[in-house]
Amino acid sequence: MHDILDLARYPLHQPGSSQWLKLVQQCQDELAREGMFNLEGFMQPAALQRAMTEVRPVMETLSFVHKRRHNVYFRKEVPGIAEGHPAMNMVETINHTVCADQIPQSVVLWIYEWPQFAVFLGAVMGKNMLYPMRDALARANVMCYRDGEALNWHFDRSEFTTTILLQAPSAGGEFEYRKDLRAEGNPNFDGVAKVLRGEDQELRRLTLAAGTLNVFRGVNTMHRVTSCKGPDERYIAVLSYFDRPGVTFTKEEQIGFYGRAV
Repeated sequence: MHDILDLARYPLHQPGSSQWLKLVQQCQDELAREGMFNLEGFMQPAALQRAMTEVRPVMETLSFVHKRRHNVYFRKEVPGIAEGHPAMNMVETINHTVCADQIPQSVVLWIYEWPQFAVFLGAVMGKNMLYPMRDALARANVMCYRDGEALNWHFDRSEFTTTILLQAPSAGGEFEYRKDLRAEGNPNFDGVAKVLRGEDQELRRLTLAAGTLNVFRGVNTMHRVTSCKGPDERYIAVLSYFDRPGVTFTKEEQIGFYGRAV
């Protein structure tokens, strides 16, 4: 794993060591302050090149074009919201997705399945244990955004979201987010509508460099990726972990996100 991750800078392979504990604390502090934490240069440059060599041909030939109109919840009905509320307004997402079962022996899957990675994430997020998804499609995805394509406003299903940027776009592709927009017992529908109207002054914007690990609380953080521009596409790996084993998408969710079900 030393050839894939910068373990000299980020000693994930030494859980419980003073350097590991210091890194965990730094990430927890940043998570509390910013709603996310970032580890720049998490992946080694040669590993990034190899990952792109592995993924790009699959993306160009077998990826699913995820083009759909949706609301921020990806649901037709949301309990407690009035019919016609602007928080249910539709937006459009366009990207290309490669699923875990299409890249089984890849750098991305090696990182995802490395036990020490889940141990580190669990420590930062205050979890006793984290488990990979059992879902053959959703457990690890690589998403590509081409010129003019974007991931529009939404909340994630999982408590937190783990991504690694594999390739930055020529321009655009900025990550915009509103931390802590909702909470358990407070869906804050009016706050959601405010973000959709472009009126929330607490909105934050982030431009990531290739190789950066980014972790944020996606279930309560409304977020999007702005339109990418230029010939260089945005490639990002999305790695899903949960604090309980056996999590899968429903068949309907698999079809909605990937165009197929298994």
